[in-house]
Amino acid sequence: MPNFKKDYYAILGVSRDASTDEIKKNYRQVALKYHPDRNPGNKEAEEKFKEAAEAYEVLRDPEKRRLYDLYGHEGLSSTGFTGFRDFSDIFRTFSDIFEDVFGFGGFAGGGGGPFGAGPQPQAGSDLRYDLTLDFMDAALGTEVTVEVPRVVVCRTCGGSGAKPGTQKIPCPQCAGRGVVSRSHGIFQITTTCPRCQGMKYFVAETCPACDGQGRMREKKKLKVRIPPGMDSGTHLIMAGEGNGGLYGGPPGDLYIVLQVRPHERFRREGYDLRLAVPVSFVQAALGTRVVIPTLKGTQELAIPPGTQPGEVIRLKGEGVPYPRGPRRGDLLVEVQVSVPRSLSAKERRLLEELAREGGEPAQAQADVNPGHEGLLKKLWHSWKAWNQKR
Repeated sequence: MPNFKKDYYAILGVSRDASTDEIKKNYRQVALKYHPDRNPGNKEAEEKFKEAAEAYEVLRDPEKRRLYDLYGHEGLSSTGFTGFRDFSDIFRTFSDIFEDVFGFGGFAGGGGGPFGAGPQPQAGSDLRYDLTLDFMDAALGTEVTVEVPRVVVCRTCGGSGAKPGTQKIPCPQCAGRGVVSRSHGIFQITTTCPRCQGMKYFVAETCPACDGQGRMREKKKLKVRIPPGMDSGTHLIMAGEGNGGLYGGPPGDLYIVLQVRPHERFRREGYDLRLAVPVSFVQAALGTRVVIPTLKGTQELAIPPGTQPGEVIRLKGEGVPYPRGPRRGDLLVEVQVSVPRSLSAKERRLLEELAREGGEPAQAQADVNPGHEGLLKKLWHSWKAWNQKR
């Protein structure tokens, strides 16, 4: 019987902080050294071979390794692992290791795969399609038609690669079994037939539509419904619209990744929209009404008297709709007060008169009473402060 009290790290010759790759590498070396076929009739080698397999089973598993590090062998009882009963358990569990080391993939009576069952169904690969949308289509939702190149099962031969009506020839090397067997010491080793690659047969005449490949390329037109509220980076999944599978496997999926063009007026902030509306400083002071764009069309907006530069007016429910339900974001209207760069003689006289009416000097270099701020000065300072924040 194996000595269950031996240190698993010592058995594999690794340190207690060894990586998983290092543990796997050392196990391969120990398994190769003490493999029963290389040590026929050597009971000590058999025991070391089993010990190494048990050590690898524990140290390759993060949870088992954690319990072993904390509590030793007693800590493994909670995992249900009690060791390997015989060699077939070891070969079945680590078939990938022995395929790498010894060059074969399975053993009679066990093994890691269904030998003789022929090629197994394989799911088709997923596809990605990048779709660019206008801002309004992404915000409000739309339906578009896309043409996706993909690989599908040949409709002429059904994926067999054979010309319809022709006979399949059984592989002469494996007699149509898909596998070959050979003796390897005390074991009967079963491997995939190297001639037919497990297909069991050869095609007498290849399918003319797919040239014997069983699959073919096509471009398929698909209608894609774009829900409202989409933004750049959002992806939609169309199940079963990817590449076709092999040997009866299911097709993959199609991932449609959206990119949204920017809008000339709106700026999106989540499900809210931000819109800049320019008004003159006279309109901001006296108040006015302006027509603004919305997602639904246009709307008249009242600018209250005394509106400051950069002030935001929130219009509830005028933003981007959520993909599900009746909820919508808001439209944030940012008032931009514009100051003329040049004035006519009449405009200057009127502004100077306004300044005097407000009790402030019209010239910038004149002394200003800090305790009094007239209308013109308020507008000037408000615009200046807003302009500096931009």
